[in-house]
Order: sequence, then structure tokens, then C-alpha cells
Amino acid sequence: MGVCPAVSMFFRKCKYMILLLLSVSILAWYATFSGETVKAIQGTLLPVQTLADNTEVLSGGEGNSWRSVTQVFSNPLPDTSPPKQSCPEKSPLLQGALNLTFEDSLTLKEVESENSGVAEGQYQPPDCLAQQSVAILIPHRNREKHLLYLLHHLHPFLQRQQLHYSIYVIHQAGEVTFNRAKLLNVGYLEALKDYDWDCFIFHDVDLVPENDYNLYKCDQQPKHLVVGRNATGYKLRYKGYFGGVTAMTKDQFHKVNGFSNTYWGWGGEDDDLRIRVELQKMEIIRPPPLIARYTMVFHKRDSGNEINKDRMRLLARTPKVWRKDGLNTCSYSTLSVERPPLYINVTVDIGEPMH
Repeated sequence: MGVCPAVSMFFRKCKYMILLLLSVSILAWYATFSGETVKAIQGTLLPVQTLADNTEVLSGGEGNSWRSVTQVFSNPLPDTSPPKQSCPEKSPLLQGALNLTFEDSLTLKEVESENSGVAEGQYQPPDCLAQQSVAILIPHRNREKHLLYLLHHLHPFLQRQQLHYSIYVIHQAGEVTFNRAKLLNVGYLEALKDYDWDCFIFHDVDLVPENDYNLYKCDQQPKHLVVGRNATGYKLRYKGYFGGVTAMTKDQFHKVNGFSNTYWGWGGEDDDLRIRVELQKMEIIRPPPLIARYTMVFHKRDSGNEINKDRMRLLARTPKVWRKDGLNTCSYSTLSVERPPLYINVTVDIGEPMH
């Protein structure tokens, strides 16, 4: 006996209605569950707040800025690595006396490739905090080969000492008589624009240290680092000699008002500095002679750096004029500051001698 057509139509409609209601219920349940889950997640992190445009954000609490959910999850994790320890007083990397080489074929690119940790003339130990931050100041003009040799040996030398350092080359522009002392004053003033250095090393370009136990660090008193060189049989040039490579703190250098600005040509300026140190009742200290040894790269006297025949007269008046001739009267024009990989090159116009 067949089913009545009306009854069959009724069952088909009921089936569709049940399927429709079931679909709507599932969608409603999903939407409710998802919204509550987001609110729950937000509630475990930060309170949910609503701005005027009904945009929900998270509040960091009273006094904190608003941050979106995206910002909370996209911020990097805090650095949980332990802080660096201070470098040891005596670096474990020191090698002592080394045989130095000066190859004609050496190139700047080779020196750069050997010192990949140096950027714009500056280096910091990767594994510890240096005990001192040191600025190396090198007066320069027409000594490119000497500079290359010095950079080749000095960078690894300083790195083995685990120093934070930067090398400044102060280049005198023009052809007027060379003034080493004034260039060192300029280097000091320019270096302080970059960083508050603990120690300053005043360094001739033609002197290369042989032993890395000769620490390029400042001490309680001004320090003279060149006790001997190959050109003098590794003996002090003369009693009281205070030239070549010297180390002074910022306070020590300020006490003596820096170098004199009046020594044009070769000679006299380092003796003038010694007199200034002695006038301040400071004592010059030196490392042991077997350690404080240098190789001088031989060269002819430069044109424009002839012997200063007026140096003895200038030295005689140092006690009277040191307060008004030095850092506080150092005038110059900075022409350029360039930062290639291995050093900072400061080119300056320091004027002309007064006749």
C-alpha cells in the first residue's frame, strides 16, 4: 500500500528543516566558542579595553601605553644572556716578543681582511668588557707605507690585549711645515667627539711595537712606552726622553694643557710635554726595557719637517707660557672626517707658523 503524497511531502520538509536548524546551531556554537577563547587568551595576558572606535586593545596597566594584540606577540623576547664579564687584568691572548715583517707587497685590502672585527677604525673584545677604552692618535702626512705597516701590526697587537680601541689618523693638509704636537692636540679633541675615552696613546707612525706585554693602557702617572728602539740599540735615546709613543689619561692631559702648538718642524715638542708633566708634579713611568721595544721603519727626513732650530728657545719659556699655549688655544679647521674600515682619517688645516 503506497504512502500518501501529502505525507511524503511533509517528511521531506521536516528533513530539510532539521538539517537547516542543525547547521545554524553548529555555526552559532563555533562563533561563541571562538570569541570566548580569544577573550580568555587576552584576559590571561592583559586586561581587554575598548577605545572610542570599538577597537579592542590590551592595556599594560596603569601608566603604560596601549598595545595591540599583534604588538604583544611580535615584540622580541628579552635578552636573557648573562652580562659580559670584565676582561682579565692580564689577557690570555698575549704572545710576547714577535719577529716583525715589513713586506713591500703588503696591501691595505690584506690588512683589512686580517682584521674583520674592526669597523670604522674601532674594535671591542667579543667575549668580555675591556678594562680600558683607548684612542690611538697618529699624526700623519706623506707616510702611507709607514701607516700601512703600523696598521698591519698594531691592530692584532691591540686585539690580543683585549682593549676597546679606535685608531685616529690626523692628517695635516697643505704643504706648510709639519706640526706633530698640534696635530696630536687636534686628534685628542676630535676623538672626544666620538667617545669619552679613558686613555690616549700619542703614537708616531714609524714606530712599531715588538712585544704585546707592552700594554697600551694608561696608569696612575703618564707613561712612556718607547724605552728602546732598533735605531738606538734598544736604549733610551737620552735621559728624560718622553717621545715616540706616550700614554696619558684625559685628566693627566688636561692638567698639562696638552701639547704646545708652537713647535713647527722636527724636535722639541716631546721635551716640552715632559716639562709640563714635571711642573704638575707628575712622574713619568716606563715598562721594563725588555718589553718596551720598538722597530723604527727607516726613512729619510720628510720635506716640510726640517729640524726646528728655534726649539731650545721655546723650551726655555715653557714654564711661563704652558697655561696659555695648548689645548685651550688649539685652533684648526676640520676639512673632512672619513671612516674606512681600519682607522678614522681626520684631515685638518692647522694654519701656518707665526713669524
